[in-house]
Amino acid sequence: MKRLALRVRSADEGERIDRFIAARGGISRGAARRALDEGGVFLDGRRCKVAGRLVRAGQEVVVNLEEAGSAPAPVAPLERGRLLYADEHLVFVDKPAGVPSQPTLTSDRGHLAELVSRLLGSDAILVHRLDRETSGVTVLARTQAAARRLAEDFRQGRPEKTYLALCAGAPRPPSGRLEAPLGKDPLHPGRRAVRPDGEPAATRYLTRAVGASGVALVEARPETGRTHQVRVHLSHLGAPLLGDARYGGPRMVGALAIPRVMLHAQCLELVHPATGRPLRQEAPLPDDFAAIGRALVPSPP
Repeated sequence: MKRLALRVRSADEGERIDRFIAARGGISRGAARRALDEGGVFLDGRRCKVAGRLVRAGQEVVVNLEEAGSAPAPVAPLERGRLLYADEHLVFVDKPAGVPSQPTLTSDRGHLAELVSRLLGSDAILVHRLDRETSGVTVLARTQAAARRLAEDFRQGRPEKTYLALCAGAPRPPSGRLEAPLGKDPLHPGRRAVRPDGEPAATRYLTRAVGASGVALVEARPETGRTHQVRVHLSHLGAPLLGDARYGGPRMVGALAIPRVMLHAQCLELVHPATGRPLRQEAPLPDDFAAIGRALVPSPP
């Protein structure tokens, strides 16, 4: 994998980012546009996919490209059993925990869109993201027309998403609807926080079981799609997710180690972008989530 790290100079001020990458990185403008479209470009550490974004002096642009003429490092393929449903327009996938949805700041290999594309033998287009450590059902488009329709539906909050979370305690109150805007945490880069000036965000939730240790199995249904929404909202309600140290969740419960953020996307319901018919797909609980649930709550999830 080829990685370009480019500093914007005064002479580059006001240039489009695709032209800047092509000129300073010594690559074609088409290659620069592909890197932007695939989510492999980061402007001052934040992903940028807008080819027309104007750069400013002092900014850093990082571009992840596949090294031409060399064999990329092998990446474990996605198991065919992870495909929950596929047709010519879209594909539902059971995403494993630990797989990023799209390229990261350090790598453009092994992300979900790439793995699904390889498995299908055709392009799969990301329209909805799950965090790296979150497991469960997600959807990708197989045509540009389906991608546009699905992306718009997700922007409008039309799909119904159901998550299961193992939390350090039951939320207070144990069920309800939290409407609390989310924005950047000014004290902790990379985190989100409930902020009065944030973007509107709402989550319905229900405590399904509580164990002797206080660990709770919680069902969450986000009505909006903000970054880290379920994690931040449940933490705000006094129920941080197990393994989610970023938002106050423990990595140990007694002698039991928590290997990751205990969040699973159980169900996704949406309208098919071509037929208009409703589609619903569920992902089974992964082994780690199920085992920790059995150990810590009275009724296994």
